[in-house]
Formats: sequence, structure tokens, C-alpha cells
Amino acid sequence: MKIFKKLPALLLKYGSLVMGTFVAVIPLIVVLFAAFKTKEEYNATSSLTPPESWLNFDNFIRAFTDGNMLTGFYNTAIILVVALAGATLTGAMIAYVFTRFDFKGKKFIITAFLIAVLIPGITTQVATFQIVNSLGLFNTIWAAIILYMGTDIIAVYIFMQFLENISPALDESAMIDGASYITIFWKIIFPLLKPAIVTVGIIKGVNIYNDFYTPFLYMPKADLSVLSTALFRFQGPMGSSWEVISAGIIIVIVPTLIVFLLLQKHIYNSFTSGSVK
Repeated sequence: MKIFKKLPALLLKYGSLVMGTFVAVIPLIVVLFAAFKTKEEYNATSSLTPPESWLNFDNFIRAFTDGNMLTGFYNTAIILVVALAGATLTGAMIAYVFTRFDFKGKKFIITAFLIAVLIPGITTQVATFQIVNSLGLFNTIWAAIILYMGTDIIAVYIFMQFLENISPALDESAMIDGASYITIFWKIIFPLLKPAIVTVGIIKGVNIYNDFYTPFLYMPKADLSVLSTALFRFQGPMGSSWEVISAGIIIVIVPTLIVFLLLQKHIYNSFTSGSVK
């Protein structure tokens, strides 16, 4: 009887899990099938019909050459590395100041961060574009780097959460030995923030890697293409080469999949470490 009473809840739980799996997996299957189809086969068959041949790599070759994917990988890698390094360092420093020092205006600054999060980013794009243009950064790779390096409140709060678990006694001991605040932060605090750095790197890195709007608006030159804007080149007024776009999507997914498989242990540890105080 107890099993029958729990049956509706079990059906709802596992049914929702199966439904969620289908919602997540089916688009990937459609893209994978389309990537190996010819244009004629793509137009003549269903999206869920497997390709006639899994050895058709013409779409991948065209995506890599016509879409200039190599340049996209190069520009994306530069932006990702520089922006992540800058955003991580500034976010950790801001969190260190907030958790270790009391000063006038501290609450006001934290509130300002929160207010900035509540303001839709699209409403500030005109002013942001004018600033970037006046600095001479438009149509340069530094436009995206500077914008991505802007520290967000999520990164600051993640670092603050981890810093609360680091005893201030470490700072005091180092100060007795004559260490400056910069030395304390760089040699003691920052190495202890490794789980938080991984967490922030994952969250912000995925956003930068997938972003289309910023490079499309601020870096329209062909030689400044990133992966997302490179795929957009197959979209035109005469139609879209969806089979080539699908091949490009697979090419873009592969690096993230490799990184996840190599770092999955660190990824899981970073999220679980940040969830327990």
C-alpha cells in the first residue's frame, strides 16, 4: 500500500527527470545529425533522421575554412585568458577589502554593486558604446577584454564567501612578521582562494565563451571574429546553411567538452566547497 501511495510522487519525480533529459539532449542530437548531412539531405529529411554517412566531413571543412574558425579560436582564447585573469584578480581584491577592512562608504559601495546588477545591461549600451568609442577601442580586441574584465557582484560574493572561512589570524601573523597588505593578499590569501577561483572561472568563462552580443557589436571586423560571430557568417539574406552552422557548433562544443572531462573533479569540488561554510 505504501508503494501505491508513493507511486504518483515517484512518477512525477522520474517523469520530470526524463523530460528534462529529453529537452537537453534532443537539440544536441539534431545538431549532430545535421552536421553530417549534405544540403540536399538536410532539406529532404527530418531533423531526427540520422545521416546516410557519418564520414561526410565537408561541412566541418567548410565551417573551419569559410567561417574562419581558426581566427575565431585564436581571438576567443586571447579574450578568455586576459579577461578571466583580470576579472578574477580584481574580484578577489575587492572581496578581500570588503571582508577585512571597515571604512566609510563600504555599505554604499556594496549597494551600488547590487543596483548595477538590477539595471538591465541593454539600457546602458548606448553610453557604454560611446565610452568604448571615445577611448579608441572600437574594432579592437581590447573592447571585449575591457568589458569582460568588469568585475560583477556574483564573483565578488563568491570570493567573500570563501574569505569568511579564512581566519584573519593569518593576516595578523603575517603583519607581525612585517608583511604588507599586498604581500598578505598575494602570498597567503590568493593561493587559499583556489576553489573560488575555479568557480568564478567556470561561471565567467562560460559566459565569455558563449557571448555573441559584445563581440558582434564592438568587434565587427572579419579578422576580429570570435567563435560565436564566425558561425553567424553562414546566416545571410539568401538563407542559412544550417548543416554548416551545425558543424561549426560541434567544433565549438568539442573544446568545452574536453575541458569539462579533464577538470570535472575540480569543478565538482569547487561548487561543493562553496556551498558549505
